[in-house]
Amino acid sequence: MASMFSSTTSKVLTFALLAQAGAFYAFSRSEVAPKPRALQEFRLPGARWDTLQDVQLDQETLDVLKADDILSRIYRDHSSGETADLFVAYFQTQRNGKAPHSPKNCLPGSGWVASQSGTLDVSIKGEAAPIRINRYIVARGSNQSVVLYWYQSKDRVVASEFSAKIYTMLDAVRFNRTDTALVRVVTAVENGNTAAAERSAVKFVEEVFEPLKAYLPS
Repeated sequence: MASMFSSTTSKVLTFALLAQAGAFYAFSRSEVAPKPRALQEFRLPGARWDTLQDVQLDQETLDVLKADDILSRIYRDHSSGETADLFVAYFQTQRNGKAPHSPKNCLPGSGWVASQSGTLDVSIKGEAAPIRINRYIVARGSNQSVVLYWYQSKDRVVASEFSAKIYTMLDAVRFNRTDTALVRVVTAVENGNTAAAERSAVKFVEEVFEPLKAYLPS
């Protein structure tokens, strides 16, 4: 038993040392990551969703986010009047302290409290398999919203913050890249109907995902 325990411990320590060495090697190299098109150039094709407003973030918020490019835009479904708030933060590198800020931390800091949380699989036309994204129902006072978000890097969609960090290390070793993006969609809950707000958010994700890919890491 002692020998087995010693062997297991040795393997764990060896893996940890190799991972540390790999991370050190990866993050010590000069990173060359392709820069996608400017997010402000993004246009959602089709006649369903109209741009309602481009939201200008204040300098204090920009300094906290430390993103290399940001898009904050409100869309409206002209047939139903439903709105969707699209936020994208792109990071060309995650070195020097740069990294996406998880909505799990940002939303409570803004006074929003999560009442439900989990993940959601969304089928996207043109994608071989559904994408798995985070789903939150948040409230602030009498206001409620549905929040869907995910991390997107080199041809990959990830919901888990932990998995996103692991993939960052692997991509740094294999491709000398750590570029990534946080994509978040928010819809307001009207008259307590969270199901309707979620359906609206999912419809928006289904339409925005493919055209947005051209502006994100690939």
